[in-house]
Amino acid sequence: MKGLLPFYRGLYTLSNRQARRKTGIVGSRCGFCGIQSNSKPQPQPQPSFGLLFDIDGVLVRGRMPIPAAKKAFEKLVDSRGQFVVPVVFVTNAGNCLRQTKADQLSHILGVPITQDQVIMSHSPLRMFKKFHDKCVLVSGQGPVLEIAKNLGFKNVVSIDMLRESYPLLDMVDHNRRPKLPSNPVGNLPKVEAVVLFGEPIRWETNLQLIIDILLTNGNLGSVHQTQRMPHLPLLACNMDLMWMAEAHSPRFGHGTFLVCLENIYKKITGKDLKYEALMGKPSEMTYHFAEYLIRSQTMQRRWKLPITSLYAIGDNLMTDIYGANLYNRYLEERVARKNPKAIAKMVAVTGSTTAVPQEEETDNLWESELALPSATSCKSILVCTGVYSPNSAVPSDANHCIKETVFHGHRDFRFDPALVEPGHIVQDVSEAVDLIFEQEKFVPQ
Repeated sequence: MKGLLPFYRGLYTLSNRQARRKTGIVGSRCGFCGIQSNSKPQPQPQPSFGLLFDIDGVLVRGRMPIPAAKKAFEKLVDSRGQFVVPVVFVTNAGNCLRQTKADQLSHILGVPITQDQVIMSHSPLRMFKKFHDKCVLVSGQGPVLEIAKNLGFKNVVSIDMLRESYPLLDMVDHNRRPKLPSNPVGNLPKVEAVVLFGEPIRWETNLQLIIDILLTNGNLGSVHQTQRMPHLPLLACNMDLMWMAEAHSPRFGHGTFLVCLENIYKKITGKDLKYEALMGKPSEMTYHFAEYLIRSQTMQRRWKLPITSLYAIGDNLMTDIYGANLYNRYLEERVARKNPKAIAKMVAVTGSTTAVPQEEETDNLWESELALPSATSCKSILVCTGVYSPNSAVPSDANHCIKETVFHGHRDFRFDPALVEPGHIVQDVSEAVDLIFEQEKFVPQ
């Protein structure tokens, strides 16, 4: 299997204090003897399922951990501090490196997390090797240049670098305008693609310069060409319209920034902005990447059973639940293509073979890079500690929903009521873990 992220780091152990508290040695006192009898701990059962955890609204609210999170993860590690089931954290955040996020999670949850258990919204960009040698403009916040280089991009330009080279282009903030007439420095290479990691700090600056790059085909020394099509390749990570922090109501996410960019581009050119790829939840690519990491953990731990079921725990109907259900649909179609009885049944019901899922092209990017999944299902579980409010209903009429702007998903993902219907709704992540263990009849030792 061709792997992108080999597991070169072992799992750390918990502190001695925590290990002692959760030790597997059983002691009993009988009568007056006071003798402690020891028995060998029972071997852990081998899992046939893996867990995909969202972070914001499930484990934390901003910088504050959700109380149920630590309780949940105490159930997921053994006395040596190792996970008893494969676990991956799937977040649409994109403003830091995976190692940074892993360190944050280790501190919050009190269990050792490695970077190979973390998927940021930008993680699948490692697969887009055809852009790694091109000059790419990156937008977002945090160490965007370091993130891009860590993903494999070799020639990276930031919005700040563009602004310094072309100081006359950023005009919204009067206080940031050049005090004296200045000429463009123009010492940057021609931009060949644009990568959007996440919501930036100064939206007006980023929107202006990204539009400039798209309308000049990467050459800011030239004038806008509003009729030029197609525009430069555009790759976007994180489509969350909103996300849950410490405030009582959700905050703007990168999806809101994308709405602004798409509408400005269309208003100027009369044409839709096109994406080379959209990454992060609910993209199937992100879930396939997560499934690959689950398989990698299973191989590293030398568990014999294949992972056939995934459980995705999230707080957002339009990203976590939609994405998990979309990936489940993909997995079911793969199974149907290989099951003659299922195909025959579908033909009998429809009277036609056109409804039978056909094989995808063999050059599917994620399949060629990550190998085919072992999972056959991805089940969604919604928690009530984040974006989701139990008091808001989702209408069943898709057209009505879109007209009433109920659908908060990205423009390029159509609304389908079945895709935002969670398999289960629970109060918090601790209840989610209990439910999964019950469903799988899994009893950790």
